[in-house]
Amino acid sequence: MSVHEHLVPSSVDYVEIAVTDLAAAGDFYRAAFGWEIVPYGDDYAGFRTPAEAGGEEAGGLRRADEVVRGTTLVLLYAEDLEACADAVTAAGGRVVEGPYAFPGGRRFHFLDPSGNELGVWSRA
Repeated sequence: MSVHEHLVPSSVDYVEIAVTDLAAAGDFYRAAFGWEIVPYGDDYAGFRTPAEAGGEEAGGLRRADEVVRGTTLVLLYAEDLEACADAVTAAGGRVVEGPYAFPGGRRFHFLDPSGNELGVWSRA
């Protein structure tokens, strides 16, 4: 693992997503978004998005007994929103809202296999 050096004061530095099944979550995020999954045992794995591929981790998947929907919402960016929604569905996620227009563009919300709600947005 590379040394974690984001270290930008007052910015989002690392995101941990609670998941009920670490292997299924890793498979989902790898298939839907191309994330690189870095296993650290039975209860934790780091992830690198395509922007961090081979470099620093953007966050982690933390095994939890239960996931509660409606807490902090993580938004991802996609150039092609419809293709991304299709990839989420094909990977085993479920689109639960949208796509819909908002002042910054368009977005949709989805549930991952553990029940976490995340969003994806696009300018177009």
